[in-house]
Amino acid sequence: MQRANNIDLRPSTIDDLAGVYSLYCTVAATPGGLARLPFEITRSYVETFLHATLARGLGFVAINEHGKIVAEVHSYSPEIFCFSHVLKDLTIAVHPSVQGRGVGRTIFTHFLSSVTTQRPHISRVELIARESNERALAFYESLGFLREGELRNRVLNPDGSLESDIPMAWLRPDTSDLKE
Repeated sequence: MQRANNIDLRPSTIDDLAGVYSLYCTVAATPGGLARLPFEITRSYVETFLHATLARGLGFVAINEHGKIVAEVHSYSPEIFCFSHVLKDLTIAVHPSVQGRGVGRTIFTHFLSSVTTQRPHISRVELIARESNERALAFYESLGFLREGELRNRVLNPDGSLESDIPMAWLRPDTSDLKE
């Protein structure tokens, strides 16, 4: 377990289901917190991504001094060989009470460091962010993610408007200079 900013970081486990579910419910209820709306956060959804993360990915939780999960990050490889060097669908959730205190940066930096040191076969980590979420886009770019295009009118907002999704990728430092 690693300690930073009065927060303990450790790999996620299936025993974190209730705490991660509670975190996701809270973050989804915060405007702009998650792509999923509150009614789309189910125990089954959380259990499914925890199992995928444990089987073929990497995930961490951040725990406060009261033992509560206040942040979670995960990503996992698709179940197809040609993408086995990729971690996809990266998701990070940070409780509103600790946002702006460096917890998100700490857990995300730990995640990327762990990819670099513990997963030598992973050369790419992917995520997608809404074009309107400028704060998240800037945050991901500050961590080394690159914008890789625009998926126009991909996101249907609750008000019926459409907006673009921005695919982003982090490339392992020793492979980021490879050309297509």
